[in-house]
Amino acid sequence: MPYALAIFDLDGTLVDSFPWFLRTINDVADRFGFRRVADEDVEELRHASTREILSRLEVPLWKLPAIARYARRLKGEAAGEIPLFAGAEAMLRTLAGNGVQLALVTSDSEANAREKLGEAAALFSHFDCAASIFGKPAKFRRVVRRAGVEPGKVIAIGDEVRDIEAARAVGVTCGAVCWGYAAPAALRARAPDQMFERMDEIASVLLTSVGQPAPS
Repeated sequence: MPYALAIFDLDGTLVDSFPWFLRTINDVADRFGFRRVADEDVEELRHASTREILSRLEVPLWKLPAIARYARRLKGEAAGEIPLFAGAEAMLRTLAGNGVQLALVTSDSEANAREKLGEAAALFSHFDCAASIFGKPAKFRRVVRRAGVEPGKVIAIGDEVRDIEAARAVGVTCGAVCWGYAAPAALRARAPDQMFERMDEIASVLLTSVGQPAPS
């Protein structure tokens, strides 16, 4: 089925924010009273689902909205230090140039997202930002409706287990990247429809799927 719309996550998918996250998480933990993350904890947490991570770090669920607001503010202050992954802009330009609508659904604010994307922000037709930690399904539905595209012609691409869960909840194809927050093994265990090992595979797979030659 041809893809007419590609919905992207931001952090860990298009921008390399994991180093920033590791530098910041314990300051957030101290502020909001959950467990700090030791260096030896990181790899184990990368294999856990979002719910498992919240449980292991003993994050009070009622504090999640305040934590998210605080994290957005910190990201805004550091946006200039959080780069696009190599090849991301070229990939987005290839998709947009071949008629695929681009959408961004992220827990970050739209202002932060646009700053991190830079000139590539202009390639996106739809932004639905400030998603709650489990709020992506509603945002996916809204973006699909706004784009006027059948769910069968949509792919959602992210780097976490919850991105796969959100795509399945709304009946769109789920794609997972291997370079983000979650460990590739944790993503493969959820059997996403597409696994991307390299950034340049995204345009190649999506455009080949619509019956066009893969970009050279």
